[in-house]
Amino acid sequence: MENQHIIVRVATPGDTHYASIITDEMEASAKARGTGIAKRSPSYVQLKMEEGKAVIALTDKNDWVGFCYIEAWGHDKFVANSGLIVNPAFRGHGVAKAIKHKIFELSRKKYPQAKIFGLTTGLAVMKINSELGYEPVTYSELTDDEEFWKGCQSCVNFDILQSKGRKNCICTAMLYDPVEKEKEAAEKEAAVKAKVVQDLHDTAIRKRRKFKGNFKLFERWIRFKKFVMLQPATKKEGGGGSNKKRFFFFFNF
Repeated sequence: MENQHIIVRVATPGDTHYASIITDEMEASAKARGTGIAKRSPSYVQLKMEEGKAVIALTDKNDWVGFCYIEAWGHDKFVANSGLIVNPAFRGHGVAKAIKHKIFELSRKKYPQAKIFGLTTGLAVMKINSELGYEPVTYSELTDDEEFWKGCQSCVNFDILQSKGRKNCICTAMLYDPVEKEKEAAEKEAAVKAKVVQDLHDTAIRKRRKFKGNFKLFERWIRFKKFVMLQPATKKEGGGGSNKKRFFFFFNF
């Protein structure tokens, strides 16, 4: 991150006094974009802080910078990282990305088996989600928990959601499935191991072929060695010439 004085951490009960500032900025930001987000009350944001299910970004002087929280649905089978907001004065410095990474890490820690999903209209958020392993999905792959969908009632696009039978809307749905990710990782590891085995096999084949190509020369050397070793000792003056002739004979016929 460019702003080293910005600290991104898990929110605590001591941060609840920022709740009103956060919810006001959420509403103002939604109006400025002309798109809707589910409204949250300061008391709801405070609850998330008290539960340790939120991430907050502050300067070293305790100025509020950004925020995001976790919601669990469908008996903790689905988790959403919701309400991502950054103080306009600190936008463009990688704060949103740092918060998204931190809240994702917290979600995986608290709900390791849950599918993590999000609904967003922001291209920047979609890009960050993709980096984290999220994939675009249809609404049918999200939670069917009615409490989650009730949260969309305060969104300006709720009529669109209703008219589409809750199968589509302005927001793009993205999902991180830990089971699928583990499966992909296992398949990738198996593919790497298979390649290593294949490479070792291919190397052994090449060595055997190389040895086979030189086997005649090797065979001649063995025959010559046996021939020389089995010969009776000769006189010094006559031995050298005789051996040279034998060497020439065995390697040049």
